[in-house]
Amino acid sequence: MSDNFKDLFVSREVLKALDNMGISVPTTIQKETIPLMMDGNDIIGIAPTGTGKTIAFGVPMLEYIDMNKPKLQELVLAPTRELAMQIYEELRQLAKYIKGMRIALIYGGQPISRQVPRLKKNPLILVATPGRLLDMMSRGHVSLNDVHTLVIDEADEMAKMGFIDDLTKIIDATPSNRQMVMFSATTNHEVMTLSWKYQYKPVEIYVEPEDEDKPQIDQYVIYAQHNRKTDYLLYLLDSNAYQRAMIFVNTKFMAQRLCSELTKKGYNAEALHGNIKQSRRTRIMNGYKSGKFPLLVCSDVAARGIDVYDVDAVFNYDLPSENEYYLHRIGRTGRAGKTGVSFTLLTFQESVRMDEIIKYLGTEPEKLHFDGYNVLLREDNTPFFEHI
Repeated sequence: MSDNFKDLFVSREVLKALDNMGISVPTTIQKETIPLMMDGNDIIGIAPTGTGKTIAFGVPMLEYIDMNKPKLQELVLAPTRELAMQIYEELRQLAKYIKGMRIALIYGGQPISRQVPRLKKNPLILVATPGRLLDMMSRGHVSLNDVHTLVIDEADEMAKMGFIDDLTKIIDATPSNRQMVMFSATTNHEVMTLSWKYQYKPVEIYVEPEDEDKPQIDQYVIYAQHNRKTDYLLYLLDSNAYQRAMIFVNTKFMAQRLCSELTKKGYNAEALHGNIKQSRRTRIMNGYKSGKFPLLVCSDVAARGIDVYDVDAVFNYDLPSENEYYLHRIGRTGRAGKTGVSFTLLTFQESVRMDEIIKYLGTEPEKLHFDGYNVLLREDNTPFFEHI
């Protein structure tokens, strides 16, 4: 496999865009996917988060699109608004130097009246969440009759969220000879059934995160009584070692409560969770990405679909209920070749649950502890922040 995008027959315009994005060497999933997609194969790709899947399917889509055909030709489906927005932004960056490329984004939570004008401009590529796409199709605003490639991202999450029936309706509305590409972090019965029913001789790509693909994340666990979690979090924030961080909790209520507590203590933070209107969620994310505030307190609604390349640290204030959520959370740091760090504040009652996560990950975070003088120490009792 090539270590150069040029060897993958990528056009000058896309190479220029990749260079502009600071991307020069393809990841494993990109090396495997790009040639196969360009050859027209149906693909089912199993790859962990953070390995560059959007570029893996985005590059081929841009390469073989017919710019002289003013019809929707490429469709990307994502399970959440946040992920759809992330994919849209990355595709726009990739297409920056392709004259006349039209890409549109539609998702639930935003007024339909604001999205219809985008569709009237005849986009060549559409990124959508399933529910909103079906709504637009039923209103006559979208036709999938000329779709050449259908990409379903995070198919496993689609299944968990109950989108299988919606996906079936959407797939049935595309031409039978279209190319279908599915990406998933894990496999499950619903994903394999979709593949069996709708894909033609799919090529399976299974990518373990190799060293060059893996996010470089130093993981730490700090045992804490529940009433000391906030104190320990503040200690870490006050170390000034991390300029931009994400703090994960398990509930909408806790996200708002912890954010309020932080702002009262003088920290510049915002909360992101499912009870916040989409328009405000978008403003919060844009503000976080642009550096208007350094701390984002969020529930797992934000664990997927957030692509901020300079998050220094992730704090698990609450331990997630799903093993995959832990991986998606910490995967928000250590991106684009940078080293990140994650801290999990763990009560002793949660230790069994943490053991399950460790078994799932195959790696064990280092345990940290506080001494009698409230100094954070490593397992060998040396001060932690002397090593940062």
